[in-house]
This record gives sequence, structure tokens and C-alpha cells, in this order.
Amino acid sequence: MSDVLTKMKTRRSIRKYKPDAVPQELLDQIIEAGLYAASGKGQQAAIIIQVTQKELRDKIAEMNAEIGGWDKGFDPFYGAPAMLIVLGRKDWPTHVYDGSLVMGNMMLAAHELGLGSCWIHRAKEEFETEWGKELLKSLGIEGEYEGIGHCALGYIDGAYPAEPARKENRVYYIK
Repeated sequence: MSDVLTKMKTRRSIRKYKPDAVPQELLDQIIEAGLYAASGKGQQAAIIIQVTQKELRDKIAEMNAEIGGWDKGFDPFYGAPAMLIVLGRKDWPTHVYDGSLVMGNMMLAAHELGLGSCWIHRAKEEFETEWGKELLKSLGIEGEYEGIGHCALGYIDGAYPAEPARKENRVYYIK
């Protein structure tokens, strides 16, 4: 089996991270993997925002927990010190699919580089708020974007999760 297929089979969502910063060189490689994801008609309508500034990371975690209905103090990013937020241009019909492929590529790249990752939802709701729109504007991002997901990233704290059994009867053949 190729290394790519092995990585696909062994990647797991990580829900406990060490506080150690992720080197920019690794983040750059993960971002690059995301930028090479397939996209509808090759339009590359998804964008990525890197967040490693602790204050902003914590503010986003607080908003995300509030949207998710968790108690104050819960960290829906499980302590991950870095996040890559993927957004898709709303005027492109495949923006959700394109952004999802970006997320998948980045999670596989993180696994290849020895980092843990987890797709955290509620980016859509975050970037529908005035706060989210102002953040995009402050970065010089124009146009209407929909949050697709957050790729939480960091070094794994604890044992790597075991592979769960695959459910049966999920493939049907027409020959």
C-alpha cells in the first residue's frame, strides 16, 4: 500500500493537544497542501486564515463554544495552539465542497508531518456575525465568504487513537 493510502487509513481526529507552538514551516506546508486541493472548475474559491495569536485563538474558541451551546470555559479546539480557518466564496456554487477538500488535504498533511488535527465546525455561524465580517474586512478580504471549518492543529497530548472498525454494507457494486 502506498504511503498516501496508509496515511488516509491511519489519520484520526485529535481531541487533546500540547500547548507547544507549531513551527511556521510546518503550518506553511499544511497550508500549501490545502491550496492544492481540487476545486470546482479549478476556480480555487476557498481561502485559508491562519490563527496562532493566542488572544484571537481564544476569542474564536469562546465564540465557537457559545454557538455550540457549551458552558463558559469549554475549549471546542481541545487546546490546539493553531487553527487554519477555511472559508468559501459564497458566489461559487461548489464553495462548500471545495472548502471541504481543502480541509481534508490539510488534515492529511498534518498527519504526515507528525501533527494532530481535528475539523471543528461552526465557522459558518462565526463568519455570519458582525465580528466575523469585521475580521475579514480587517484582513483586506472583500466579498461574501462562508465559513467551512476550522482545522485545529498541534502536537498530540497522549496516545494516538486506535482505528475504529469500518461499518459494513457501505459499498454497492453495479458491474
